[in-house]
Amino acid sequence: MTFVAKEHPHIRYNPLKDEWVLVSPQRTLRPWSGKTEKAVERPMPAFDPENPLCPGVRRASGEVNPEYKSTFTFKNDFPALLEDAPGPKSDGDELFRMAEAKGTCRVMCFHPCSNVTLPLMAHEEVETVIDEWASQTAELGKKYTWVQVFENKGDIMGCSNPHPHCQIWASSFLPNEPRIKDRTQRAYYEKHGRPLLVDYISKELVKRERIVIETKYWVAVVPFWAVWPYETMLVPKRHVTRLFDLDAAERSDLADAMKLLLTKYDNLFQVSFPYSMGWHGAPTGKFDNEDMAHWQLHAIYLPPLLRSAAVKKFMVGYEMLAQPQRDLTPEQAAATLREQPDIHYKVSGHE
Repeated sequence: MTFVAKEHPHIRYNPLKDEWVLVSPQRTLRPWSGKTEKAVERPMPAFDPENPLCPGVRRASGEVNPEYKSTFTFKNDFPALLEDAPGPKSDGDELFRMAEAKGTCRVMCFHPCSNVTLPLMAHEEVETVIDEWASQTAELGKKYTWVQVFENKGDIMGCSNPHPHCQIWASSFLPNEPRIKDRTQRAYYEKHGRPLLVDYISKELVKRERIVIETKYWVAVVPFWAVWPYETMLVPKRHVTRLFDLDAAERSDLADAMKLLLTKYDNLFQVSFPYSMGWHGAPTGKFDNEDMAHWQLHAIYLPPLLRSAAVKKFMVGYEMLAQPQRDLTPEQAAATLREQPDIHYKVSGHE
């Protein structure tokens, strides 16, 4: 028997996270008796006086939002990190270690209207979002080691508010995911003299089987080692270490790339596609004066949907106790996304 990647189980290595994922394409042939119906989207008003993210509405803190017309960023009323939190004292026991955790948490609204999402926003509006991301990471990065921009979109991802927004958490410590990526990218750079993701993307641009969208300065791929069914990574073609290092042309092109990628996501099941996404770039703060050439800026999109707008991938059992596992191959997922129209289904009139 000859091995065929789209037919036979195998494991793939993720050099960014130093872990393996089990790919089981033969499982896509098994009968499915679960839910397959199309999800019904609830009509969303542009303004809701009870929504604490809308312009002019009073939040739980008692503060009233300004009548903002573009992006709006404010301190989270229920932060996970505090700027002046005292640090714990260590008793020296290596089995019971604690360390200081200082930081700040912010909420960033993308748009004043609750009934729009990034793929349906104008190019200039998305570019403004990108500029605010860059501004926030630059400001917070002067003080904090890590600035995490992330967006949870959709009820299924635990998003408690439908208004288009993201969160920005800045911490005095380097969290687990970027700590691992710093180690793996540094090791690759020391061995090869080139950034891991720069090499990886250059090879994907030749192979092309996992590319979903490509613009002048950006490329989105379903990574060779993807875990989630339609996971993608959005990477600049130029070597860039941090969000605020992007030039004006790259930011403008990123707006196009994001709108196109998210349109294809939405068109897949004709639904506002849920996901968690975030940006990873070189650490900041105390790392500002260190050589971070091993880093390459990238965004990660982690959507849970699998077979339909109502069927999601569950990370349970084997995934929680052993290692990640997927059925659909990354190549199949990329081809499916690539085939989706470039025009959003709500714009093309096929709702």
